[in-house]
Amino acid sequence: MTESTPVLKHPMAKYIRSDRQPFIYCSGCSIGIVTGMIARAIDNLDLDITKTVIVSGIGCTGRTSGYFKTGTYHTTHGRAIAFAEGVKIANPELEVIVVSGDGDMAAIGGNHLIHACRRNIDMTVICINNFTYGMTGGQFGPTTEHERYSQTSPAPVGNIEHPFNLVKLAASSGAIFVARWTAVQARRATKSIEKGIQKEGFSFIEVIGACPTEYGRMNRFGDGVTMHKHLLEVAEIQNGLPPHEAELDYENRIVCGEFVNIEKPEYTAVLREMHKKLKE
Repeated sequence: MTESTPVLKHPMAKYIRSDRQPFIYCSGCSIGIVTGMIARAIDNLDLDITKTVIVSGIGCTGRTSGYFKTGTYHTTHGRAIAFAEGVKIANPELEVIVVSGDGDMAAIGGNHLIHACRRNIDMTVICINNFTYGMTGGQFGPTTEHERYSQTSPAPVGNIEHPFNLVKLAASSGAIFVARWTAVQARRATKSIEKGIQKEGFSFIEVIGACPTEYGRMNRFGDGVTMHKHLLEVAEIQNGLPPHEAELDYENRIVCGEFVNIEKPEYTAVLREMHKKLKE
């Protein structure tokens, strides 16, 4: 290579910390794909990364924030949304994006999720749902399907609990934008992330991903390539479907699309108006 030879860089390198590459995610994991979706959404919207904050919790997905050159918070378990609310209330001019896993967000963080939806605080929440606690050994979680196997729900019985449908949960709790895609529908999911960022209120985008190391291995779903091919095969796009009809059956049918897109007064805007009235 001569001095004049151009050095090729990934187009998203301006948002991702190259000094922390390669990603620590397992082979076949979907989290790296979703990290790319967020970077491309930021790029497509030409967001100012000095005024953009990415918040994550604990778990495999919780590592995501540390790869970005934006403002970042790597928070405690289940508290990503709570920290993000504090950031947004302290400085409403910031663009706040939360990325977290299904266990972190819907189990220990479940109460924060439903009340952030209810308040309609302006943030975009991306939940990577791989149906398991991946980082801590593959235990079953709040989205693990009934009778599926995990380290804490082994054969022959499997998981005796029934899962949350996060799209239904977010919509019924008051989110103004709700969507679901799989990790292989990267362009569609990226567009929904962009729409969520542009909304003035609480946006929730679920991305169904693959965890071949834990969930896939325990349930004999195959390697990462096989699991991602399966996601494409069972995805059924129904934009505009009432959210309570957006069913999720990993093996047979995953209803995808944008299900809620409405307007409501945003929390921090209402808060500012209240402060003005109190001063009058």
